[in-house]
Amino acid sequence: MTLQQLKYVIEVVNRGSINEAAKRLFISQPSLSNAIRDLEDELQITIFERSNKGISLSKEGVEFLRYARQVVEQAELLEMRYLSAKPSPQHFSVSTQHYAFAVNAFVNLVREYGQEEYDLALRETKTYEIIEDVRSLRSEIGILYLNEFNEKVINKLLKAANLQFHSLFAAKPHIFISIKNPLAKQSIVTLEELQQYPYLYFEQGEEYNSFHFSEEILSTLSHKKSIRVNDRATLFNLLIGLNGYTISTGVLSADLNGNEIIPVPLDCEETIHVGWIAHRNAALSKLGEAYVEALRQAVTRL
Repeated sequence: MTLQQLKYVIEVVNRGSINEAAKRLFISQPSLSNAIRDLEDELQITIFERSNKGISLSKEGVEFLRYARQVVEQAELLEMRYLSAKPSPQHFSVSTQHYAFAVNAFVNLVREYGQEEYDLALRETKTYEIIEDVRSLRSEIGILYLNEFNEKVINKLLKAANLQFHSLFAAKPHIFISIKNPLAKQSIVTLEELQQYPYLYFEQGEEYNSFHFSEEILSTLSHKKSIRVNDRATLFNLLIGLNGYTISTGVLSADLNGNEIIPVPLDCEETIHVGWIAHRNAALSKLGEAYVEALRQAVTRL
């Protein structure tokens, strides 16, 4: 087992494919594949599971990657200390539901800890994919919510993936609407008052289109008018352009979202518990710890 082989494994995980990793490493794909297979044969474990859809970390691979990253990080510290080597580009990834505070925290992380070179990723994606990204260590941290309706299903998935949920804050349900919406001046809004307006929600994909994976609470309710979207910018544009609404935590960022959209409390007894997930037995990287702290500060300021 060599340090180079460990770096190969880490790069494949960071890129999500052997082909992309080979391009970044400036070696041929067969050479990279052979190096990883030699490592698997030597250790008598399967690091990557291969299929027609590509590769993914095995359960053994997830554990191996944690150790590999620690070894490579320590080796780089030695090189920097004694060989005056240039620091390697930083790597960190987070997968999240569509929360402005998660983006704010990411911005603050890069501003404070970004070196001259870094390779970071912020994925606003579907709920199931957040869990899968963290399980496979494609992302170190995931951000999602739990409530009385979805927690049994989500916690079952987290347990199976050996992931742990860490609470950030609890919130009462709000709607996001345009400041020009007729409901904008109300102190609280009922579900009945919303019936005439388009309901906007994030698509979860046909394969995982379970009510339990919805980013919005009360996902089983029917709506006369509804529109599925894939990204936060589109949703906010539709909130303004169509006087639509969506249901969320009420936490907004004027820095990122401007002042044209406001939260209004929803007359509902639900509670939304927003938090971050990570591997249960794995210590966070330095950037991981810094991002969690940035999350806490972002939530406190809002």
